[in-house]
Amino acid sequence: MPEITKDMIIGDLLKMMPQSASVLMNCGMHCVYCPASLNESIEEACMVHGLDCDTLIDELNAERELTASEC
Repeated sequence: MPEITKDMIIGDLLKMMPQSASVLMNCGMHCVYCPASLNESIEEACMVHGLDCDTLIDELNAERELTASEC
């Protein structure tokens, strides 16, 4: 699974790693599955929600690594 970056589209992230929805929602992005959010980048969503993008990327990549180690 590739590293998650801030320019990744949320819809693509959810397809690649469905469990990322819980990480996004825990950070305050409760509209994860709304049509608009599916086509915006993680960075754009962070700007809309006033979140620190680098922190969120770190959390998403930590979840990705945890998932990979469970396989």
